[in-house]
Amino acid sequence: MRDPEAFIRAQTAIARPALVPEIPLHLATEITPIWQATEAWLQQEGIEPPFWAFAWPGSQAMARLILDDPARAAGRRVLDFAAGCGLAAISAAKAGAALVEAAEIDPLALAATRVNAALNGVAVATPAGDVVGAACRWDLILAGDVCYEAPMTGHILPWLRAMAAAGAEVWLADPGRAYVPREGLLEVARFEVPTTRELEDRDSRRVTISRLLP
Repeated sequence: MRDPEAFIRAQTAIARPALVPEIPLHLATEITPIWQATEAWLQQEGIEPPFWAFAWPGSQAMARLILDDPARAAGRRVLDFAAGCGLAAISAAKAGAALVEAAEIDPLALAATRVNAALNGVAVATPAGDVVGAACRWDLILAGDVCYEAPMTGHILPWLRAMAAAGAEVWLADPGRAYVPREGLLEVARFEVPTTRELEDRDSRRVTISRLLP
């Protein structure tokens, strides 16, 4: 039986995100080799990019905010939605959250989160499947860089607003993507996040963290 966690360890190197050097992660440095390796390992072509192999600007900004102000997550039930490598989830666990879950529809992303959580000595639950449509069981939902495509935004935004209406504090961390909502947001913080030309068309992204209103 193939071991996704062993695959991730073999195909990445331990690195520290520019904005959150306190948290080491198993990361790739180039998009094409890890993408090709993932397709070969899955024996499947035309897959989505391996988002789990990089520390994206939105997740870095949320992690920085939480580590700088741990009370935002301490004692709370936290969901890292579309978690990628699990960076925001790990920061919440380090801040003393009562429970941390990472949600992803990509099983390799969940495996990456487990590998990275173990590297940092924290507990992050990784339930399988799409949580969109689930009843609210969290106090804080972290959604980093999720509004980059119209279908994705249309699928998740009504649910995230429903979570806010149910009492959760929902953060959107947006680095200037096209489909972020223009209304119903309350700005919380801004960060300038160094980026790589492997992923972005510039050397840094200004990330705005906003609270999503019901």
